[in-house]
Amino acid sequence: MRKPVGAAILSAIMFGLGQLSNRQWTKGIVFAAFGAIGIYGLIFELFDHLIGLITLGTNPTGFVKVGKLTKMVEGDHSIFMMINGLVAVIAALLFVFYYVLNIRDAYLVAKAREAGEDVRNFRQSLSSLGQKNFAYIILLPAFLTISFLTVLPLVFSILIAFTNYADPILPPARLVDWVGFDNFSKMLSLKQWSHTFGGVLQWTLIWAVIATTTTYIGGVLVAVLIHQPRVRFKKFWRTALIIPFAIPNMISLLVMRNMFNNQFGPINDYLRRIGLGGLPWLTDPFWAKTTVILVNMWIGIPITMILAFGVLTTIPKDLYEAADTDGASSYHRLRYITMPMVLFSTAPILIMQFAGNINNFNVIYLLTNGEPVNINYQFAGHTDLLVTWLYKLALNQSQFSFASVIGIFIFLIVGSISIWSYTRTRSYREEDMIQ
Repeated sequence: MRKPVGAAILSAIMFGLGQLSNRQWTKGIVFAAFGAIGIYGLIFELFDHLIGLITLGTNPTGFVKVGKLTKMVEGDHSIFMMINGLVAVIAALLFVFYYVLNIRDAYLVAKAREAGEDVRNFRQSLSSLGQKNFAYIILLPAFLTISFLTVLPLVFSILIAFTNYADPILPPARLVDWVGFDNFSKMLSLKQWSHTFGGVLQWTLIWAVIATTTTYIGGVLVAVLIHQPRVRFKKFWRTALIIPFAIPNMISLLVMRNMFNNQFGPINDYLRRIGLGGLPWLTDPFWAKTTVILVNMWIGIPITMILAFGVLTTIPKDLYEAADTDGASSYHRLRYITMPMVLFSTAPILIMQFAGNINNFNVIYLLTNGEPVNINYQFAGHTDLLVTWLYKLALNQSQFSFASVIGIFIFLIVGSISIWSYTRTRSYREEDMIQ
């Protein structure tokens, strides 16, 4: 057997043994010490948590009769066991990585010794590690932070979709079980859920398209009008139109909610004074949807306007002068020069706005709260988006498993549409050509 393979096998049998065979005594002891700590933690700490992740508990909290007295006995909590199990999985993966690193180090050092190369001692290895892998060492804290604060909650929220964690099955009184794809099947097959999901999904997509289109076109047109040489007081118009963006959305939406109030809102009051009567802005399904679109334009147009201003200042004036020389009208200059340049620079941002409108929680929840109520929907109203329906299911109805299913659908919809749209933009294709 070749010595490098033998050293690797020794390290595979026991941490640090391959390093000791390579006469790296300090490194071998360090690998063995940390390996022993890892094995101890895996056997006595992580193993129980991993089993808990599989079973999600076996003993619910309840009352037990002891003699003539009834005593509450604290049992397992499925959700805490799931979280601890996920932490154990991450720790186990780190242990496996350390195990592979231990084998790889023994093999490479033995291979270098066999080739007659100088082998670094422990101090030189640490110095070399700091120089060669400095970037990885700096990124390690960020990687661990992301793993525990971003990846773990994301995986946890996904796993909830495969359980029956929904009222009345709420721990610790009742334990949660794994149910596979039953929640997905119910969401798509049971009429009370599938009808609601289909209707809310349809309105979500319609809302996202209209909200993105109106704010984008409106913002670009406003920026183009203000950018015209004949328009005076440009600074005033820019400052006045940017105010809705500067005011916090929550304040603007709550003010708009009162303004569009059917009974005492000033908008209906003005309409009644001129003899037109009031409109059911927030109580009729059609007018409620129209209201959220109009208010979203008020909030969203300044954002696109700011982006368009930046692009318009970069368009060479020579293009417009050449167009004037050729007798092009204002419409043709807008269509063939301004819009292509603006769209080329803002297409990725346009896709981000579309994805953001699919998850536009603030406008819907603060303005209409998803209402008016739809009696044919399951815990949803006429103006509810998938994200607001998810919120109601989780926080108001304790239907956590179904809320997680909706979250997965939102991720799939937003991710697929965003990737598909971005890869077909001109800026993406030309970037690939440049590279």
